[in-house]
Amino acid sequence: MNGNGTEKPLIQLEGVTKIFYTDEVETHALSGIHMDIRKGEYVSIAGPSGCGKSTLLSILGLLDTPTGGTYTLNGQPVANLNMAERARIRNREIGFIFQSFNLIGDLTVFENVELPLTYRGMKSAERKTRANEALEKVGMAHRARHLPSQLSGGQQQRVAVARALVGNPLIMLADEPTGNLDSRNGEAVMDLLRELHRQGATICMVTHDPRFTRHADRNIHLFDGQVVEESMESTTA
Repeated sequence: MNGNGTEKPLIQLEGVTKIFYTDEVETHALSGIHMDIRKGEYVSIAGPSGCGKSTLLSILGLLDTPTGGTYTLNGQPVANLNMAERARIRNREIGFIFQSFNLIGDLTVFENVELPLTYRGMKSAERKTRANEALEKVGMAHRARHLPSQLSGGQQQRVAVARALVGNPLIMLADEPTGNLDSRNGEAVMDLLRELHRQGATICMVTHDPRFTRHADRNIHLFDGQVVEESMESTTA
């Protein structure tokens, strides 16, 4: 799809399908998806509600498995991974940003950001350094001791972005990251993601809002579980 360069794609989907079975009814959420994402790209996946965007992101994030086709992540076929290996890759190689923030209410901002590193068994001193650096990047270091309930929605999403990037993942997956924010805070979060991309982050974002697709290098449009259009942004300002 994006033929620039000779290195292998970071993410490669070939003929990926996803079928949900309920009461003898088959729902084809994804139908024959072919997609490459290369290191350092910023890709948006857009389309109407129910088109398969979030299903696709769940598969990319190893939260779900395809019914058919192949998914290769950083040169490794995902189908060969057991549950423990999938969990390890989610922790070390994938950063998640959710519409609903998904912060833990009784942990401080700092503890929320530090948590993925704790699961890795990383030493306390390194965890502290990384968490503080991540919070500095998103402009939330001054709120490190606050609880999520003491923050605005925009601030909570900034903390969620810090949590996603603290482990230096191969790719950041954002599922409607502005969905619960007003337009001003939504724009601020999009500016933050764009700045992280400038610094080298690989980002794949699902959005239904056409205003935000312009931030990406490449826009993939889904309809009824299929890629119906793909466009490159002429500028990546």
